[in-house]
Amino acid sequence: QVQLVESGGGLVPAGGSLRLTCKDPRSIFSVFSVKTMAWYRQAPGKQRELVAQISSDRATNYADFVKGRFTISRDNSNKKVFLQMYSLQPEDTANYYCNEITRDGHPRNDWGQGTQVTVSS
Repeated sequence: QVQLVESGGGLVPAGGSLRLTCKDPRSIFSVFSVKTMAWYRQAPGKQRELVAQISSDRATNYADFVKGRFTISRDNSNKKVFLQMYSLQPEDTANYYCNEITRDGHPRNDWGQGTQVTVSS
């Protein structure tokens, strides 16, 4: 099954920045453009948590722990979602995933590989 593809992670010092990219290879742009998309993250031994989401009309919501630091955006023509991260902190270290949020408010079951973000002290 074709999955969403995340990229852009890496190792950065505290205070650094990264831009994550999510590419949807499954949908044509007209379908992708009406999806609510989101970024999640999961650290080892911890539950996956919602980081940010963006609706089809580009309304955004952020977890409290990233407000003012992260920005989610989308490029519908290229079927991409971005997460621009500033002022990264060690507690942001996690594997970051994107996914569609369906009408029932939950992400799809088919997760991609994710992209690792590691923030050193």
